[in-house]
Amino acid sequence: VSYVQTEFPEVELLILDQNYGYAKGNNRGFEYAKSHGAECVVFLNNDTIVDPKFLDELVKTFENPAIGMSTAKIFYADEPSKIWFNGADINLSIGKIEHRNIREMNTENLETIESTDYATGCCLAIKTDIFSEVKGFDEKFSMYAEDVDLSIRVKQSGREIAMASKAHIWHKVSSSMGGEFSYKKLYRKFKGLLRVYIKHATLFEWVSVIVLSPVLIAINMLRFLTLKFYHSSSE
Repeated sequence: VSYVQTEFPEVELLILDQNYGYAKGNNRGFEYAKSHGAECVVFLNNDTIVDPKFLDELVKTFENPAIGMSTAKIFYADEPSKIWFNGADINLSIGKIEHRNIREMNTENLETIESTDYATGCCLAIKTDIFSEVKGFDEKFSMYAEDVDLSIRVKQSGREIAMASKAHIWHKVSSSMGGEFSYKKLYRKFKGLLRVYIKHATLFEWVSVIVLSPVLIAINMLRFLTLKFYHSSSE
C-alpha cells in the first residue's frame, strides 16, 4: 500500500481493516467505485501483468447492448504464449466447468472467440447497474467459483458474457494458493464448485452428476496427478 501511495499518488486506494476474501473484498471495492460514479467496474487479480490496450478491448465489448459482462484472454506469466483462459464452458449435467484451450499454445484461430459461459474472476468487467441488479459476488463463497456463480446469475438476467480475445493479460497462476497444482487449491475448488451445484443445479443435473461421479472423480484425479507430475519433472 505504501509503495502505491508513494509511486502512484494519483491512484485512489480503498484500505480495508482486514482481508475479507475475494467476494466480500471486491463487493466493498465495487460499492466505493459505484459511489464515485463508475458506470463499469473491472475486477483484476493482483498477480497479473496487463497489455496496455487490455482495458480498451474489454470496454469495447459493451458497445453491444446485449453484453453485460466481459473477460480477457489470459496467458501464463512464466510461459507468455501458453493459454490459461480463452473462455470457458459450463455443463452441470456432466460436471463440466472448465477453461477452453488451457495449456495450449496461442494461434491466430484462437483470437476470434467472442462468447463464454463464464468470466474468470482473474479479470472481468461488468456494468455497474448489472452488478447491483444481480447483487454482486455471493459472499458465502470463500474462494473459487464466485465467478462461475456470478456469471450464471448474469446470464439468468438475460445478458450475454463476451470473450474479449484481444484483451491480453498474463497471470501468475494461483500464487496465493501455493501454485496451480497444490492440494489446497484442489480442495478449495471442489468446495466452491459444490456450492455452485447446491445453488444452481436442477434435480436432473444432480442425478446425472451423481451417477457419473465415480468416473468424473477418477478422470479429474488422473488429470490432476498427471499434470502435477509433468509440472514437477519439468522444473
